Amino acid sequence: MTRYTFLKRAVFGFLTLVSVLSFGAALAQDSSSELPTPVDSGMAPVNDIEMYYATYGDPANAPLLLLHGGLGNADYFVNQIPAFSEDYYVIAADSRGHGRSTMSEQQIGYSLMASDVLALLDYLEIDATNLVGWSDGGIIGLDIAINHPERLIKLVAYGANYNPSGVLSTVGESERFNAYIEMAAGDYAHLSPTPDGFDAFITNISNMWATEPNYSEEQMRGITVPTLILDGLQEEAIDPAHDLEMALLIPGADLVLMGDIGHFAMWDKTEAFNKIVLDYLAE
Repeated sequence: MTRYTFLKRAVFGFLTLVSVLSFGAALAQDSSSELPTPVDSGMAPVNDIEMYYATYGDPANAPLLLLHGGLGNADYFVNQIPAFSEDYYVIAADSRGHGRSTMSEQQIGYSLMASDVLALLDYLEIDATNLVGWSDGGIIGLDIAINHPERLIKLVAYGANYNPSGVLSTVGESERFNAYIEMAAGDYAHLSPTPDGFDAFITNISNMWATEPNYSEEQMRGITVPTLILDGLQEEAIDPAHDLEMALLIPGADLVLMGDIGHFAMWDKTEAFNKIVLDYLAE
């Protein structure tokens, strides 16, 4: 690598933090970006829901699954899909209750959402995939890495945590994060098959966030999937010290902390985010 240094866990546990130059900020995804026409899209019957998915790029290429964060949807990767689908067969999906996917009366949890993802991969006949997850999507990736490592080639987790202690107590005071929630609520009303169900959805998923994720240090040390812990040093939601802790726990994990950015690097620093991810997957 020339521009970015991926940080390897050394024999004596020495890690150096790396910053990436700022490219400016925007409230959400670049309005000039457009999603390419998917190769395929639809609703997959997984577990007790219908899960929306869309695929992009050449199916002969290595698969790359994109998992969005809480309250979001697959279209939030609008700045990544055109770049990633040049060399990968990209699968973007809406988690249960999010976007166009349906939800049931079950309590949403990371294990359940991971089960949905595995069922989607089975539906698409994909044995193993690279996975890039943002926030909740990164946590789902950790769950799969812990419990079903054979289904992953590499994992990139941006803005994720492995237990509730990693969440900053000040996240509710963040104007940027609250603006994201307001934007997501509008998108939910536009996309969801139950457009008036946002309050019930928030109640359900908030129950999950109050207690999950809760992986043990032993589980984290047992991860064998090549993993990049990626985040911003100016996080609104996750303590960067928690990112360091995860990178130290996961054997051989890489760590990159981007400078002058928080929870939304995929929108605010698209060029840098995409390069870091693609460089890591190409290693």
